[in-house]
Amino acid sequence: MSIQNIIVIGAGQMGSGIAQVCAQAGYSVVLHDMQEEFVQKGIGIISKNLNRSVEKGRLDESEKESILSRITASVSLENASNADLVIEAVVENMDVKTQLFKMLDQYAPAHTILASNTSSLPITEIAAATDRPEKVIGMHFMNPVPVMKLVEIIRGLQTADDVYATIESVSKKLQKVPVEVNDFPGFISNRILMPMINEAIFSVYEGVATPEAVDEIMKLGMNHPMGPLTLADFIGLDTCLYIMETLHEGFGDDKYRPCPLLRKYVKAGWLGKKSGRGFYNYGV
Repeated sequence: MSIQNIIVIGAGQMGSGIAQVCAQAGYSVVLHDMQEEFVQKGIGIISKNLNRSVEKGRLDESEKESILSRITASVSLENASNADLVIEAVVENMDVKTQLFKMLDQYAPAHTILASNTSSLPITEIAAATDRPEKVIGMHFMNPVPVMKLVEIIRGLQTADDVYATIESVSKKLQKVPVEVNDFPGFISNRILMPMINEAIFSVYEGVATPEAVDEIMKLGMNHPMGPLTLADFIGLDTCLYIMETLHEGFGDDKYRPCPLLRKYVKAGWLGKKSGRGFYNYGV
């Protein structure tokens, strides 16, 4: 399959990063969100990232302008009618995603691949909302997208081999390393990462150690670049809770039970860096 035009749905931190790397790879990109201000904020994030690359000598000004010229703003899903590939990067909620994929199935041409950047939700279930389940696939980028090399590619039950091969090829063109996994809750990345974060939260909850101590031990003893509680704040504690609930429900195993302290922080609005307070205070 030949991919030339890509539409990214969702102009937040993940969506803007995905749009940036696609434009850098030479693709024509449409960045879509529900409101113009959201799209412009996403384009602003991309411009800021590219300016940083110019300052560091990784790009020149003309290359930056060329990348930005390949990105078009959208607030209408009808713009999916020109796409060869859709990459969805909206909120991690099954109802939202299935409704979106139903609409995309109507607007996108028959040949279009529909990919989801979900970090934990079943691709098979998302695909079932469409009339083209063989063309639905998971394409899980890591945050921050322009920096992190991994793309976790998730096959749904009916994902076609040529669709997988195309997404693998696109990922390599984006200068990413694609790794294939099958469709189980949390895939591999979050099936392993989130229980570690949850256990770190339990360690604080049970009074075993402070957040600072937990993070120092994992950085200095296990050579992690960032402690699990700092990472949880960076991801968003609400996102961590949602993924743990997805794992708990999907496997029915209490080893995935979310820590009560995680639930308490989320209920308090302590969501991590984005809210100014989580396991650490960010003074926002």
